[in-house]
Amino acid sequence: MQWIYLSKKGTDEYINRMAQGAGVAPTTIETWDYDENPSAGIVLRGIMKHQLMKRCWAEERRFRYMDTGYFGNRPNPLNPHGWKVWHRVVDNDLQHNEVLTRPSDRWDRLQIKTQPFKRNGRDILVVAPDDKPCIFYDTTLDAWLEQTVNTIKQHTDRSVVVRHRKPGMIKQNRDTETSFDSALANAWAVVTFNSAAGTESILNGVPVFVTQAANAARPLALDDLSKIETPYYPDADQVRAWASHLAYGQFHNSELEDGTALRILKQTEEILGL
Repeated sequence: MQWIYLSKKGTDEYINRMAQGAGVAPTTIETWDYDENPSAGIVLRGIMKHQLMKRCWAEERRFRYMDTGYFGNRPNPLNPHGWKVWHRVVDNDLQHNEVLTRPSDRWDRLQIKTQPFKRNGRDILVVAPDDKPCIFYDTTLDAWLEQTVNTIKQHTDRSVVVRHRKPGMIKQNRDTETSFDSALANAWAVVTFNSAAGTESILNGVPVFVTQAANAARPLALDDLSKIETPYYPDADQVRAWASHLAYGQFHNSELEDGTALRILKQTEEILGL
């Protein structure tokens, strides 16, 4: 299948890397005509392309969505500065929601430790999204927070702690890392709109509730807030299978450039029958 790599102003670093791996030139999105080659799939990056993705869904046009990866972008032995070097690529969706059976090699290479699930937390930690995903789902932060917190309070007397996204979280610096880990230390469960908080919580052994359909944590989480006092506790094998699956859906900068990402995506297509 032919793919068109849509690069904002022709300068999107990561789209351009992936186009290089495919051996084609990126297409400047501002001058691109959607109807010129409707049989071609499109590769795009960033949730603010929501109108384009929704049109693709409505017209059953293939697309691949690129955004920040799930693992490896926080400071760790292989990435001590916490640079954004890993990027997820998803077929026809925002997140990898279904666990496919994958080898563990890519996950193991990341050298990320997981924690067993604890059952003695105190607070309900609500991780608020920023404006961009709210726009995608035609809601607002205030509306989501009000509905979510009110629903939680109908089913528990636990303290509800709201954690707002801060500018520093985008850089994923060490101060923010410590702050989120500290919040998780006191959490009975995490309620989240976004996948990043969900995946970090699972890795740290805190059960998760998700409120949106597209969430990478969904396979190991619940979405019914009436069960907030009886969370889901995945076992170690489930966490490992889930993490191995997600590791096959994200790619290093070098893998975008050398074609590894495209080779693995082709394998995923075959598994999904796309």
